[in-house]
Amino acid sequence: MLLLAVVLLAGCAGRGGHPAGVEAPAGWSGEQGQASYYADRYHGRRTASGERHDRQALTAAHRTLPFGSRVRVTRLDNGRETVVRINDRGPFVRGRVIDLSRRAAEELDMVRRGTAPVRITPER
Repeated sequence: MLLLAVVLLAGCAGRGGHPAGVEAPAGWSGEQGQASYYADRYHGRRTASGERHDRQALTAAHRTLPFGSRVRVTRLDNGRETVVRINDRGPFVRGRVIDLSRRAAEELDMVRRGTAPVRITPER
């Protein structure tokens, strides 16, 4: 009986990640500022959420949004958009509002420049 309970509980355990469907806090309508992206040397390192950073995933760091929140990032000077999941804390550079994975930066066409003006809005 004990073995059955352990097996059932193990089957319910997550994979260490955070739920993909977490909503941004009520009342948060978004923000604007500069986006940057993670250097390749961070690939594989642990994020604040505990998962490993994957430069090919559509993820990002934000100072306060809950882990698992999905946000739409719109580059203001070219209109390109992507949706990312928050899994880390940062950026810690004045004026920057989000740090993106390399894949997200590629979708916004900001890799060469390194930073870009963006608007971040909740993805429902």
